[in-house]
Amino acid sequence: MSHTARIERALEAAVAMAQADDAAPGLAAALRYAVFPGGARVRPQLCLAVSAACGGANPELADAAAAAIELLHCASLVHDDLPCFDDADLRRGKPTVHAKFGVPLALLTGDALIVMAFDVLARAGVQDPARLPGLISCIARGVGAPYGIVAGQAWECETSAPVEAYHQAKTGALFVAATTAGALAAGADPAPWRALGEGLGAAYQVADDLLDALGDCEESGKTSGRDHALQRPSAVTSLGVQGAVALLESHLDRAAQSIPDCAGAKALRETVRVQATRLVPKQLARSAA
Repeated sequence: MSHTARIERALEAAVAMAQADDAAPGLAAALRYAVFPGGARVRPQLCLAVSAACGGANPELADAAAAAIELLHCASLVHDDLPCFDDADLRRGKPTVHAKFGVPLALLTGDALIVMAFDVLARAGVQDPARLPGLISCIARGVGAPYGIVAGQAWECETSAPVEAYHQAKTGALFVAATTAGALAAGADPAPWRALGEGLGAAYQVADDLLDALGDCEESGKTSGRDHALQRPSAVTSLGVQGAVALLESHLDRAAQSIPDCAGAKALRETVRVQATRLVPKQLARSAA
């Protein structure tokens, strides 16, 4: 079974548990809407790729870790789009959760997805309890304080923020969780995989800054121009377009070079190369051509 199929199967099983016949129908509908259809599922794909590169000894646990990471990512998007933060109306090419279901249900949807993520991990970890504490801690650090997604969102509440720290928390932390969780699920040392997550996470944040500044809603699938409108820290604001592109390329090179020697190293480097192509906004690609 492909990594994509494994991820979708695990996510479907997780969401189905929250959709009992006697469950609150609005919340059940909002949960499914927030998760499906997904984006590229880059973070869970990365988790499974690292797990496979490390031998893939426990695919069920790896699937649970990948699903948990994607559920947490979806939760962060739901909360990020709320009126108190980005006040965005479009996400993944469709109305945001709060635009469709209202702010109260959107807030509850994000909360429920966070709880669901750790429930998925707990259920799968019963079969391999020795690995569960490390996985939970690893993924929790990618989401909470002081350096996870929540901390990234908190920087947006400050009058000023250091761009590198903001980007590392807002985006990089969950990429690090994805690579290290993949190693942990396979029973491998997570430390050598941290740099891959850091490099890819940094690259994705710079690419997001470029897309917000140069892309349109059709390309990005979300409301554009929010960084400028809300005066958020941005690589484009700090470095200009060309400087941001150079930084993006530097992060991707660093990510590719950091991959440890293993059976799946070649495939992972190819994944990074493919990502490098798709991360460049179409407007820049056309200009370069």
